[in-house]
Amino acid sequence: MSEVKISAEPRTEFGKGGARRTRRAGKVPAVLYGHGEKPKHIALPAREFAAAIRKGGANQLFAIEVSDGTQVLALPKAIQRDPIKDSFEHVDLLLVRRGEKVTVEVPVQLTGEAARDTLIVHDHDTLSVIADATKVPDHLEASIDGAEPGVQITAADVELPAGVELATDPEMPVATVTAAPTAEQLEATLPEVEEAAEEAEAEVGEETTAAEGAETPAAEGEAPAEARTEA
Repeated sequence: MSEVKISAEPRTEFGKGGARRTRRAGKVPAVLYGHGEKPKHIALPAREFAAAIRKGGANQLFAIEVSDGTQVLALPKAIQRDPIKDSFEHVDLLLVRRGEKVTVEVPVQLTGEAARDTLIVHDHDTLSVIADATKVPDHLEASIDGAEPGVQITAADVELPAGVELATDPEMPVATVTAAPTAEQLEATLPEVEEAAEEAEAEVGEETTAAEGAETPAAEGEAPAEARTEA
């Protein structure tokens, strides 16, 4: 994976308020750490950072040039996103050096087509590997071509590029091939699904009726209706 050059500015405001102001300015709050160095708080341009992550993935290598003259290589270690806006809230960046080995989680992609009438269960979507910090693969591949029901793809079956080592249990399941349910099996389970839905609907109805029948408490500082009438 090629490195992406990105500019950054030192960040002097901290806390939630400072982070919000940084994001409003079109930047992502971030911190650089590692190699025994004191953590350095920076702000990255949001658009450039988002574009790099979309193209290279969560393990994109960055060549960061800070406006104070600092130049470093770093890998994202933790990325916080806003689930609604799908924007970046904060990024932890790990300092790395060329030739240095790092342990990272890499996405696994399944290739090929399993046998007919099968379903693929994804047990793990990523795999922990050890790789050169400047040569982290953006994904790994495992073949399921022609796999019959009962076949299990493990970490040992995943193809590793040259120089990349497995950092997890080779027997860890990555995907399992199962037989797809027949039409008869689906029809047999339909009554159970409908019964569960009816029970859930009935419970909701009972809760609604109970809530409507409950006495509404008087507002704070307000006397009950009888007391106001007598007064």
